[in-house]
Amino acid sequence: MDTTVFIFQLTVLLFSVVIHEVSHGVMALHLGDPTAKYAGRLTLNPLKHLDPIGSVILPIFLILMAKLMGGGIIFGWAKPVPINPYNFRDQKYGSAKVALAGPGSNLAVALFFGLALRFFPGLGTISGLYLMFSFIVYINILLAVFNLLPIPPLDGSHILFTFLPYSAQDIKIFLSRFGLFILLFIIFFFFRWLTLIINWIFALIVGAPFF
Repeated sequence: MDTTVFIFQLTVLLFSVVIHEVSHGVMALHLGDPTAKYAGRLTLNPLKHLDPIGSVILPIFLILMAKLMGGGIIFGWAKPVPINPYNFRDQKYGSAKVALAGPGSNLAVALFFGLALRFFPGLGTISGLYLMFSFIVYINILLAVFNLLPIPPLDGSHILFTFLPYSAQDIKIFLSRFGLFILLFIIFFFFRWLTLIINWIFALIVGAPFF
């Protein structure tokens, strides 16, 4: 395996999850909660956000497996930024806004690099640049789509719970209790369908399919 490619993929994933988490903290600060700021987490320095499993061990394992198997999912996460929702000025929708900020930041990164590929086709003539930009777009779309699943502990669950009526609290209790098992079930048996969505969004932004 090309060591340069390995390091690049790991770096892209790491900074993508860091941007994701910092965006949660920035939105929380905007809404009146300085917890992440006081904890020193509103920085893009990856060392402040590293999770030993989600930022190092799992991504390295998945990258190696993808190389050995000829393809596969590359995923990871950073340490969640500390948030105190009781500080939000918007008590009704604050949690949903903070949750949406993470996937929203990944989508913004995907749009920036994806539209660069779409409207500046000359980038494809620069050795390796098209492939690099494509991977940045793909991994950020993956992070956005996956985190929007309405299953705890993903961001989508916080958005769902914000809009669930009180009469549907049984759904919240069920998902909170069994969310991890549901998530693992989806990953093992339905991730192919998520991949189709990710590939469709990639083609929509870039104007060409992923490799």
